[in-house]
Amino acid sequence: MTVTNPFQHHRLPPPQPTKPHHHPIQILTLTPPPPTTTTTRRVLLFSLPISSLLLLSNPSSFAAAPPPPSYDPVSPSERDASSALALRVSEAVRLLDLGRDFQAHGDFGQALHYFSQVVKDYRDFAFTEYARVGRALALYELGDREEAIAEMEDVSISLKGYPEIHAALAAALYVDKHAPLLAENQFTIATLLDPHYTDLTYVKETKHWPPSLISSLQHFITLS
Repeated sequence: MTVTNPFQHHRLPPPQPTKPHHHPIQILTLTPPPPTTTTTRRVLLFSLPISSLLLLSNPSSFAAAPPPPSYDPVSPSERDASSALALRVSEAVRLLDLGRDFQAHGDFGQALHYFSQVVKDYRDFAFTEYARVGRALALYELGDREEAIAEMEDVSISLKGYPEIHAALAAALYVDKHAPLLAENQFTIATLLDPHYTDLTYVKETKHWPPSLISSLQHFITLS
């Protein structure tokens, strides 16, 4: 007789092996909170000095502030000296123009007066040498030829290369000093720089030479 086990038909099935579950890993990102603008402004305001807070509360104070003084590199004394120099230059040019005007009209006495005044009072100006040229021409016409030639010789050095003084000196040396070789040297310099000095009409009507010097130049050109 076979005895059956009452629990034989009630066995639990053997446990099935379970597969491991892989859960996806989630990466959490931390988002910073929004900046507290109001708090930052309050902290900034409380950190400012009181004087700055007063300026911020009163914008009109910016407009009321005077502008900074501008820098002027020229001192008052330098400005006064410059004005005085400008007045001297203007007066010297005026006298020089008056002398040339009288020379153009044939009044060599008045021309000599103004040319001499420029030479006397404004010798520190470079253009005074041109007044000395006019003075020499006037002296030659008025008969003081020794002083005129001495002035011409001096100016021919200080204004070397100025054709008018070389041409005038050539004429005077030839007639009054009887020095044809020196005269030829001076005239060569003049005509190389300005060939017009071979034309008597040019020195009469354009340069307004006195009649006596024109005559001397004519003698030199014609070798008479």
